[in-house]
Amino acid sequence: MRALVVEDYTPVRTAVRDGLAENGYAVDVASNGEDGLWLAEQNPYDVVVLDVMLPQLDGLEVLRRLRAKGSKVAVLLLTARDTVEDRVTGLDSGADDYLVKPFAFTELLARVRTLVRRRYDVKDPLLRVDDLEIDTVKRRVRRGESSIALSPREYALLEYFAMRAGQLVTRTDIWEHVYDFRSDAQSNVVDVYVSYLRKKLGQPALIHTRRGHGYVLGGDP
Repeated sequence: MRALVVEDYTPVRTAVRDGLAENGYAVDVASNGEDGLWLAEQNPYDVVVLDVMLPQLDGLEVLRRLRAKGSKVAVLLLTARDTVEDRVTGLDSGADDYLVKPFAFTELLARVRTLVRRRYDVKDPLLRVDDLEIDTVKRRVRRGESSIALSPREYALLEYFAMRAGQLVTRTDIWEHVYDFRSDAQSNVVDVYVSYLRKKLGQPALIHTRRGHGYVLGGDP
């Protein structure tokens, strides 16, 4: 899944970016409100982690402008402001969730996972597709009685497929939701990683190709 972190304080921005990346997220970052707004308008993020106190444009103004343009991206506000009034203001400005600093990264990660599931209308953190099970909390994959070891990139791709099980997923969809701003979209890396996943998931095949269109995860479409 793809996340945007907008935070002006470098230690926090770096820690959140690195922590999300270690958990399989493709992460872009911005250190001010104007850059964050531009990135959020240009890319279909699954979640935005947005600080309130930002230079150039504050987080609430970034949020208001996104909602005014019809953006439905999930937004988690980060702020040192902890009064009830501050939380209400943030939520009424269009935020999906609100986390007060200082925070435990494990809590931020759990909230991000929840927002991503909500985006794809998935309630259960344990995803099931035929005989495949994906534990999105522990990031473990099983098929039948066998555990499947995946690289972080393979897991990210499989989780995205599973969130959209039974639906056509195009190569563009994969680039937009599994890879960050710095990735080379001209390479054949998508096809390579789909091939890796097919081999690791075994038979019968769960990932099916729609030639010229993309892929479908699930029973033979």
